[in-house]
Amino acid sequence: MKTIGLIGGMSWESSLLYYQIINQRVNEKLGGLHSAKSLMYSVDFDEIKSLQYQGKWDEATKLMMDAAQKLESGGADFIVICTNTMHKMANEVEEAVTIPLLHIADATAKEMVKDGRQKVALLGTAFTMEQDFYKGRLRDKFGLEVIVPGEADRRVIHDIIYQELCLGIINDESRQSYLSIIQELGRQGAEAIILGCTEITLLISQEHCGIPLYDTTRLHAESAVDFALS
Repeated sequence: MKTIGLIGGMSWESSLLYYQIINQRVNEKLGGLHSAKSLMYSVDFDEIKSLQYQGKWDEATKLMMDAAQKLESGGADFIVICTNTMHKMANEVEEAVTIPLLHIADATAKEMVKDGRQKVALLGTAFTMEQDFYKGRLRDKFGLEVIVPGEADRRVIHDIIYQELCLGIINDESRQSYLSIIQELGRQGAEAIILGCTEITLLISQEHCGIPLYDTTRLHAESAVDFALS
């Protein structure tokens, strides 16, 4: 079994899900008392958030590269960044180490392509929805057509992530806001919704919604286990 190197803490709420899913899946596959071999380097998310909001992406990139290098030095066989937004610097992180990086968008897109999806909608932080590092990878590498909510709805999604979900606050009113936005995206032709922030799965799941949802947290964590056991 390979050792999984997790860059976590963005937020620790979603990193907890990664740890749980990874160990549950290893146990499902191997049985007995088996669990995953893993290392986690957990950052201080307040520091990361401040750099994001100030647009200091170069400084944030250095922190992520340093985390990856520490995981490699500690014995990790590959890297998993436990957040969608910080895949903005995935290429730089990958170049900073000699071990592979498993990209969260790839894990999600492969599943969508397998299911025959073509036009999909992306929910996430404003950075993920508005910048091209994520949408562009889905489009250029996997041929998916990606749409995002309108400006006002993007703000609602972003604020709920940072002001509630990252703090572990689950609000039914916020859930209804998300579901209304998803319904509108369905009317625009979205065949499926990417939960493109690792905290969104804390708020909504398939039982809340008629349109197919793709949970990036679960898909990424499960792909890490598959790679670790390959």
